[in-house]
Amino acid sequence: MAAIAATCFLAQGAVITGAAPAVTLPPPHAGFDYQISTPYAPPVGVTVVSRDHGAEPAAGLYNICYVNGFQVQPGAESEWPSDLLLRDEKGDVVYDTRWNEALLDIRTADKRTRIADKVGLWIDECADKRFNAVEIDNYDSYSRSKGLLSTDQAVTFISLLARRSHERGLAIGQKNAAELVDQKVAAGLDFAVAEECGDTGECGVYATAFDNNVIDIEYTEAGLSAACAGYGSTLSIVLRDVDVSAPGEPGYVRKTC
Repeated sequence: MAAIAATCFLAQGAVITGAAPAVTLPPPHAGFDYQISTPYAPPVGVTVVSRDHGAEPAAGLYNICYVNGFQVQPGAESEWPSDLLLRDEKGDVVYDTRWNEALLDIRTADKRTRIADKVGLWIDECADKRFNAVEIDNYDSYSRSKGLLSTDQAVTFISLLARRSHERGLAIGQKNAAELVDQKVAAGLDFAVAEECGDTGECGVYATAFDNNVIDIEYTEAGLSAACAGYGSTLSIVLRDVDVSAPGEPGYVRKTC
């Protein structure tokens, strides 16, 4: 990998060493909980947790730090320089309409560097809090960009975030974008966090590319059933409600295989 040439990617659960600090991958086929909204005490049997970078890691567990690296949190457009928001030919900001998130403009090297510098501060926050890894959300934002962004730009940009993560001793997961698993080395990605790969039939794509070091979050009973039927003995799989609620909140759902 160009970003950290001295680093080599080893088998699942292994430690990666090189010029950067040691990086530890998540244990495969682990009890997992997705807590990127409101953190709470992990259920019995959970050994891996994903939480937002603004939260504290769960004591004694393997902690993955959630960072929205390709899009802007709803209502936070003013926190970004205007020229770093992706705009269409009319000058209007391009949004991920499902989540009302503005896309970031990663089309030039200068903009990628500037965005990576800001996102890198959140990665530093994850490291300072002693998380073990990061998941960079919306790697697939190019698919919602009205054709303005390319897969090559996404891979190049996330490689900057991978370098920052590895320099801080954090593993980095590929979040979705199954079509880009063949770029994992160039991108510098260590494991996968997939949403709904049971529903989409893509669990095998991630499993093959990342040697079963895959965390899958399903949002439907059908998706959970499909994921568990095919990969329940090898991958880390959980069913959550789409709002990722906490216990006691309306709509809270958490099931495993």
